[in-house]
Amino acid sequence: MAVHGRIWRARAKAPRVGHWQLKMAMSITGLIMLAFVFVHMLGNLKIFDSHESYNAYSKWLREAFMPLLPYEGLLWIARLVLGACLLIHVVSALIVWKRSLENKGAGRPRGMSAYFAKLMLPTGAVLLLFVVLHLLDLTIGKLVAPAQFQEPDSKFYAATNMIASLDRPVMAAFYIFMLLALAIHLAHGFELAFNDLGVTGVSARKWLRLIGIVIAVLILVGDAAVVFSASFGVV
Repeated sequence: MAVHGRIWRARAKAPRVGHWQLKMAMSITGLIMLAFVFVHMLGNLKIFDSHESYNAYSKWLREAFMPLLPYEGLLWIARLVLGACLLIHVVSALIVWKRSLENKGAGRPRGMSAYFAKLMLPTGAVLLLFVVLHLLDLTIGKLVAPAQFQEPDSKFYAATNMIASLDRPVMAAFYIFMLLALAIHLAHGFELAFNDLGVTGVSARKWLRLIGIVIAVLILVGDAAVVFSASFGVV
């Protein structure tokens, strides 16, 4: 009976996902989300053109490719893809982190890379909180949203909603803090993603490190400019 019990438990035990598969999943999903964050930043910059331009961009996102897609079809495709990427990324990261603790630091990076590596998990947790609050603030319009939040009807209020949110000093400070966490996460994560995808040459890693930092700074500066401008009434 004991033998049969051990066999049953062995069969019932879920197969262990390999470390390489987890790293690949984190890399691919991370790069997809990075692309979205960069494009999102470019869209935010339309506020410097005019409120009408920013609202037109919001309108286009909902009506893109109609009637091939239903109203908000493109948005929901993006939401589902990004939601799946976020879930896979977070679960994979937690498993890798747990296994690294079990391995007592074997194979961990050293030097400056070690400091940035230690920040990946805490900045990732902060960004997960940011995603939830950002959706509540400017997409769903609940709990943390400004009292002036307006749902789109025959008109679009993306510009006024954003300005109303960032006109609150606490919320503006929160967004700046989150952007700093995002920049740290992206700067190291970009190089790490390509390294896990097989780009391991010393020269290539130096270039990837530089590119990652440049992308992180561009996103930080672009989005921070929107936050400060909206907060101080420039736009």
